[in-house]
Amino acid sequence: MSELKLDIERYSTEPADLLAYGFDASGLSGTPAAVAWPETAEEVAAVMRGAGRIRAAVIPRGAGTGMTGGSVPFAGAEPARGALAAPPGGLIVLSFERMNRILEVDDVNLTVLVEPGVVNGSLQRELAGYGLFYPPDPASLEFCTIGGNVAENAGGPRALKYGVTRDYVLWLEAVLAGGELITTGVQTPKGVVGYDLTRLLVGSEGTLAAITKIRLKVLPLPEEIITLMAVFGDVGAAGEAVSRIIASRIIPRTLEIVDGHCILAVEKRGPVGLPSGAEALLLIELDGHPEAIKAQAGRVIDICGRLGAKVTMAEDEDAREALWRARRGVSPALYQLCPHKVSEDIVVPRGNIARMLTELKALALRTSVPIATFGHAGDGNLHVNFLPEEKKDLTPVLRELFRKVLDLGGTLSGEHGVGLTKKPFIEMEIGPAELDLMRRIKGVFDPDGLLNPGKIFPEKTFPEKQGGPFKGP
Repeated sequence: MSELKLDIERYSTEPADLLAYGFDASGLSGTPAAVAWPETAEEVAAVMRGAGRIRAAVIPRGAGTGMTGGSVPFAGAEPARGALAAPPGGLIVLSFERMNRILEVDDVNLTVLVEPGVVNGSLQRELAGYGLFYPPDPASLEFCTIGGNVAENAGGPRALKYGVTRDYVLWLEAVLAGGELITTGVQTPKGVVGYDLTRLLVGSEGTLAAITKIRLKVLPLPEEIITLMAVFGDVGAAGEAVSRIIASRIIPRTLEIVDGHCILAVEKRGPVGLPSGAEALLLIELDGHPEAIKAQAGRVIDICGRLGAKVTMAEDEDAREALWRARRGVSPALYQLCPHKVSEDIVVPRGNIARMLTELKALALRTSVPIATFGHAGDGNLHVNFLPEEKKDLTPVLRELFRKVLDLGGTLSGEHGVGLTKKPFIEMEIGPAELDLMRRIKGVFDPDGLLNPGKIFPEKTFPEKQGGPFKGP
């Protein structure tokens, strides 16, 4: 592919670049034919048009922090079976890292306009100077980009109170597979003219369009934050505490759970003072008016205490940040402990959290595969990590997990998306009629199936397009 020519100056076919942009945090990898670094929407459109002429596929990429292989350059097929034959023009990774400007902070209308390569944490710091914040806060916020967050509909600990990315995207500029530039949405708090294409693009994992500008809603910083750590000797009691806190009509800013396996992994990686011997802890934050949240904190402490927990309050901002560094370090710590771990992202109704945690303990015993669990317990979103002693196919175990999740009224992914890793299981949750409708929508946006192929949908022949049948992603 060294002869491949793109219609912009900033691209590479060098082996080292192809290697660097061939993987993400899922552990999967592929080899593109080229990597392009556009700096404007017009350059994105030029890449799309050129790719169409040579029948090359285009894979949009943020920072590569995705957990399901959404930005991995596969031509198709499930990773376990290997990739299908690449399109004639190969696979082009479209990296947005140079489109990284904050274009406007509108502190009157409480919006911000950004390019997709802006890092979430950098945006948070910029907004803080205006007395504002952007609520979605994935654990990877110091690395992940807003464009990637939009593509995956990312969440984070604060989603319990404030919602996920989709709740903050007002307007988008995007490029379709043929190179056509479109805008969707509004710049106002309300707008119901036509179909909501903005919400369709959010969470579409780069399979419908390449997003080039994003206008987000932002909020004023809260007056005060109280951070509590509740330590439990039983993980089921921690789950019960989650249900009781929500049932008491208290909606914390965050309500995170970290089980005993995760605590040990974090402390082994680099001691941060988490309690030894605990089976689980909850990291609970409340924000708002000082007097109101002090009263709420007292009720939360009482609820957790009645379930046998020892509760402490962060004394200052340094103590609070230390707790969050530990929480955000859980996934890397587990990876260091078990490099071949398999991480899943499930959601069950809040009232079933305790039952799900009990089921996970039973599943670990039944399959002899240790399970470490952490995540956003307040909205039912758990990150379930399987830690086998050696690399092995866990498909039967995953199917058992997903069946239990669905039986409890849950869903197979809360914020990581489908990508490649969950594609083999999507038909457990979504029926054939609904999947067919999604495929047809994909065909309208991308009739030749060249935009991030191989993601989300199990392989099959797509419906006919004008001029004859074609293979979908």
